Amino acid sequence: MHGRVQGVGYRVYVAGRADRLGLCGWVRNLPDGGVELAVEGGPAEIDSLRALLRAGPRGAVVTRLEELPIDEDAPHGQGFAVLS
Repeated sequence: MHGRVQGVGYRVYVAGRADRLGLCGWVRNLPDGGVELAVEGGPAEIDSLRALLRAGPRGAVVTRLEELPIDEDAPHGQGFAVLS
């Protein structure tokens, strides 16, 4: 995500929403001011999270959301983590 997404509680917002949707993965800040996340779960739940990502918490302004495929052979985790 790009825009005003650091310093507004965006990572905690994402982790809470993802956890409620039963998704697994992580979210972290990037040096360029963006936020990156990896998520796995059902298509409907991921679609729901996608809509929440665009809205963000109060104070966030998401200007761009990029989606990239992830390695299907990557290990599957449990829960959703906020990384530093």
